Amino acid sequence: MQIPLTTIARSPAGNDRTMSRRQELKGFPMAAADTIVERDPQIAPDYSREEQDGVQKIEAFAERMLGLFNDSALTLMVSIGHRTGLFDVLADLDPSTSEEIAEASGLNERYIREWLGAMTTGGIVQHNPNSHRYWLPAERAALLTRAASPNNLASVSQWFAVLGSVEDRVVEAFRHGKGVPYSAYGRFHEVMAEESGQTVVAALEEHILPLVPGLIDKLEQGIDVVDVGCGRGKALLYLAERFPRSRFTGIDFSSEAMQAATAEVAERGLENLEFECRDAAKWDAREEFDLVLAFDAIHDQPAPARVLENIRRAVRPDGVFLMQDIAAASCVHGNMNHPVGPFIYTISCMHCMSVSLAGGGPGLGAAWGKELALQMLSDAGFGDVRVEQLPHDIINYYYVVTPSLEGRG
Repeated sequence: MQIPLTTIARSPAGNDRTMSRRQELKGFPMAAADTIVERDPQIAPDYSREEQDGVQKIEAFAERMLGLFNDSALTLMVSIGHRTGLFDVLADLDPSTSEEIAEASGLNERYIREWLGAMTTGGIVQHNPNSHRYWLPAERAALLTRAASPNNLASVSQWFAVLGSVEDRVVEAFRHGKGVPYSAYGRFHEVMAEESGQTVVAALEEHILPLVPGLIDKLEQGIDVVDVGCGRGKALLYLAERFPRSRFTGIDFSSEAMQAATAEVAERGLENLEFECRDAAKWDAREEFDLVLAFDAIHDQPAPARVLENIRRAVRPDGVFLMQDIAAASCVHGNMNHPVGPFIYTISCMHCMSVSLAGGGPGLGAAWGKELALQMLSDAGFGDVRVEQLPHDIINYYYVVTPSLEGRG
């Protein structure tokens, strides 16, 4: 594989002086201690100011693209480091050789050595070239290991491989516009459940539930709760154990997710929690729940407006709908300074928007935004809506919603 990155400088006669990185290295075999030294990207002094500005912009963008390739490659390796447990192993080891790491992890040394090459050149793992020992600095282990949860950023890197697996189908969808179904995404529910454990479950009692005054007291006394689009039900599993007097229901149209969730209910011996394989757009509960939850689920729906209407009917008059969804503006110009703007639009294009379109839906996308969310909640018949953002959570809004008595039907 070759990255076609070339530096071009024009001579006064108009001839191109082109040297690719491959030409630079031709005939220079690299020994173990050799390094690649960058050439001085000097612009020919006889350029006009306008030409120099153009060349500088090209070279700056080329450097950005090269950095993007390196960071994208590292993201895949970070995912592998997480899934294989290599970050966890390294965090517990003193500086070690690749052989020692292989012995401690039970993994193949040759693969580990190549992975370490990416981690070391990428500035994640440290390396002593004299002793050939590797180690993971504590400040990086604090963001890359399971022990660091809920701050384990390595788990997030799994999404890129999951989404990359459907690239061909998304490319086809650009032409036919019909989307890609949930069933095409291998490991989706597994990765989503792991993310939920970090972003939702870990924050429930300290941050999320207190957004509704008095809610924890009510849960302790005993209320009826449903989670719409619950996936493998990690949030409900926690809540059912924490609040045994309350009654919990999870609904999701994925039979795979519901089977996994139901198995875990049996394993934990919970009697106050049940899961139902159900399409929320066809759900017809009437004033059955004191609390309805939806964590990052509404914008994916094939019929989001109908789901919101069904939720409004399901909430009791004095109940609450607590919706977590992506913190974004409804227009792209409002997201120009979003710290994870490209991430949100990419996840949306590759999954959120596409699965909605595949089901015949509007394809709201992850960045449907606060403005549209508020309008749709109002259209569904909800009354008061309060939008909160937690200090530790840069990616989500929390909508605390109560029903409108006039809009109930």
